[in-house]
Amino acid sequence: MNAFTFSFTSTLLPHPKTLRSPNRTSSFSVNPKTSSYTSPKATAKSSSSKQHNKPPRKPLLEPSFPEVILNACDDFIDTFINPPRHPSIDPKYVLTNNFAPVDELPPTECEVVKGSLPPCLDGAYIRNGSNPQYLPRGPFHLFDGDGMLHSTRISQGKAIFCSRYVKTYKYMVEKEAGFSIIPNLFSDFNSLMASVSRGAVSIARTNLGQFDPSNGIGLANTSLALLGGNLFALYETDLPYAIKLAPNGDIITIGRHDFDGNLSTNMTAHPKIDPNTSEAFAFSSGPIPPFLTFFRIDPNGTKSRGVPIFSMTRPSFVHDFAITKNYAIFPDIQIEMNPFKPIITGGSPVGFNSRKVPRLGVIPRYATNESEMKWFEVLGFNMVHAINAWEEDSGDTIVVIAPNLISAEHLSKMDLIHASIEKVKIDLKTGTVSRNPMSTRNLELAGINPTYVGKKNKYIYAAIGDPWPKAKGVVKLDVSISEIEHRDCIVATRIFGPNCFCSEPFFVEKDPNNVFAADEDDGYVVCYMHNESTREASFLVMDAKSHDLEIVAVVKLPRRVPYGFHGIFVKESDLNML
Repeated sequence: MNAFTFSFTSTLLPHPKTLRSPNRTSSFSVNPKTSSYTSPKATAKSSSSKQHNKPPRKPLLEPSFPEVILNACDDFIDTFINPPRHPSIDPKYVLTNNFAPVDELPPTECEVVKGSLPPCLDGAYIRNGSNPQYLPRGPFHLFDGDGMLHSTRISQGKAIFCSRYVKTYKYMVEKEAGFSIIPNLFSDFNSLMASVSRGAVSIARTNLGQFDPSNGIGLANTSLALLGGNLFALYETDLPYAIKLAPNGDIITIGRHDFDGNLSTNMTAHPKIDPNTSEAFAFSSGPIPPFLTFFRIDPNGTKSRGVPIFSMTRPSFVHDFAITKNYAIFPDIQIEMNPFKPIITGGSPVGFNSRKVPRLGVIPRYATNESEMKWFEVLGFNMVHAINAWEEDSGDTIVVIAPNLISAEHLSKMDLIHASIEKVKIDLKTGTVSRNPMSTRNLELAGINPTYVGKKNKYIYAAIGDPWPKAKGVVKLDVSISEIEHRDCIVATRIFGPNCFCSEPFFVEKDPNNVFAADEDDGYVVCYMHNESTREASFLVMDAKSHDLEIVAVVKLPRRVPYGFHGIFVKESDLNML
């Protein structure tokens, strides 16, 4: 590096500074060249795993001259062209307290500090979330962090905790390089100038061989799903990443999965698994027609031919959907995802279309084309997540249960979002649509007993926003109340106390071998909980049948778990099959 280059870049790069991890006494220094978190002690190496991608080039001791210039360009963009102009995208505010990233943690034994862990929890609870590998200098949205999995593996009443990054292509390329290379969708393209300049830098990096977009640029940070004999970490703009758990509780990334070459673009982070047939139903979405493509995956992991949905005429933000015994239901909401918008008109690629009327589209599950797709307008109903759906009246009526984002225009400012769980009924014969709110509380990240996916269920377990993306507790709702009278359907509430916030609740059956004969709520609700006052984290087990979601077991975790997104419980028998 010559003197001119050093002088030029040093004016753009921040001075060295020290960050203190909220859950540790050791300091974490930020490298002024890379902005990476480094611990005074070497962290344990992750278990080796075969990657199905072309490995990135070997790291250099010092960045090459072109790399220095491109890094300086990125810094210039972050400082002068696209600085974080609002606290909601300023990493100094976004990545504070328990939103701050953590290092990987190898399998570590935990203490059960209250009660005992039920035998039905033998297996693993794994939650996904955003955990940026490098400290962002410019704008940062929570959706843009590298995926990290936090697993609590349970066996015979004992628990082992582990945190590992999903070893995506993006993660590996940037780890080898020592700095951020691949741009982020929600953070880096918020204006015309930012999009043009960031795009030019990305093209230059591609031409230099720093990364290959054909290997995927996804983060695998959203959710997990067990389907077709594989456990996947998911992110909707990329292919899924197969993972597995080692016998000692370590998390291993197997690699990017394309279903034997039959999936070339991306897959939703919320596939639906029919508990009776073990089939999975999923979709791909994109910025050019067809904006939506529906497909299914059989129990052996074979993907069907996709059904393109050309009747979705705009690039709607389709994050989730629902299935019934015979149908799949897709939302076409006012939130739209258009990566070309910053280049054409400026502004964020995620926008709110106030002139659009939301719709729900219904298509047979085994359709071979979209000729039988029917759309129903549902004024003011913006469904980002679906809880469940089923059929009534001999299949002539479809019922959809989902949170409605009442303030959907504030998707980029999550603390302003209010979600109200509603029941929507669609008469397939007459086209009539009716809606019934089930609670006035701010509820999201909701789930049910997985055995009832696609058929009528009675109970829902949801997190309480305080505000989002924090959740101060969990509620249980009784859907049947809405069929008798118009009042709040909450029948049980668990608030965790001052400065205590939880992750998405997940229901686990008490008797996994007798799920169809047991009561629907005969089981446990599990989640992670963080105490911001003590900076301690716990794995909680609540009795789903109790009148107040009684906490029956608490596992003290060895370190904090940053707030994140969606999780899954995987039985021991299923873990052994991976």
